[in-house]
Amino acid sequence: MPIKTYKPTTPARRYMSNTDFSEIDKKRPEKSLASNIKKKAGRNNTGTITVRRRGGGSKRQYRAIDFKRTRFDEKATVTSIEYDPNRTSFIMLVEYPDGTKSYILAPKELEKGATVVSSDKKIEPETGSRMPLKFVPDGSFVYNIELTPKCGGCIVRSAGGTATLMGKEGGFAQLKLPSGEIRLVKDGCAASIGQLSNVVHEKTVIGKAGRVRHMRKRPSVRGKAMNPVDHPHGGGEGRSPIGLTHPKTKWGKPALGVRTRKKNKKSGKYIVRDRRANKRK
Repeated sequence: MPIKTYKPTTPARRYMSNTDFSEIDKKRPEKSLASNIKKKAGRNNTGTITVRRRGGGSKRQYRAIDFKRTRFDEKATVTSIEYDPNRTSFIMLVEYPDGTKSYILAPKELEKGATVVSSDKKIEPETGSRMPLKFVPDGSFVYNIELTPKCGGCIVRSAGGTATLMGKEGGFAQLKLPSGEIRLVKDGCAASIGQLSNVVHEKTVIGKAGRVRHMRKRPSVRGKAMNPVDHPHGGGEGRSPIGLTHPKTKWGKPALGVRTRKKNKKSGKYIVRDRRANKRK
């Protein structure tokens, strides 16, 4: 899918680019699968901001995505490829033989009219099909992968995402994730075959601040531009350095490069190779 560029009518338009939505063939979501999203702007039930730099944004509806796909051995027909404002990859509306409709993540190169199937047994490893990892051939590309059997897909769900199944041994499947991490996953966990759509998403250029605001992102202010009461980096006369031995967060914790993952985290034993520096666990 090519990148769409614009005529340089303004400085912001000069470098702005976007995904060419030529694959999209339906603009309105399925009413039975869409619901309104209440804007919270990063606030909790008392109105206190618990997540900074959120607010505003364009109106959007939430599309209920079926990450589990538990209707086994039923061929579903793809009726449309749609844009979802809540995620980076495209989604597709599928219809089962009894007329039931459902949204699932759309893989690359799967068009309207195609059929997809999910099973708990061994089936043909075609693009969009879903089955447990123990039945997937080695070297296959997979996405929407479960971490616990029957819990629904948890990882590799963003645009262009795909993981490589490197092998299976001792009840575990070894996956190479998009981050470079090599991880063990129980071979009873299900995964979908292929690569997710909208591969060129990472190449898009936002171009102007207004598009960021449409995404419900408010401006981020540098800590050293604040007062000492607001941030550890704040204070000083004019444009001052942070004045600390190393950068800290607003709450005084080390930042920039400090690892936050717990050393004794239970799931750490399933990481064969760390995504950062080939660190073996």
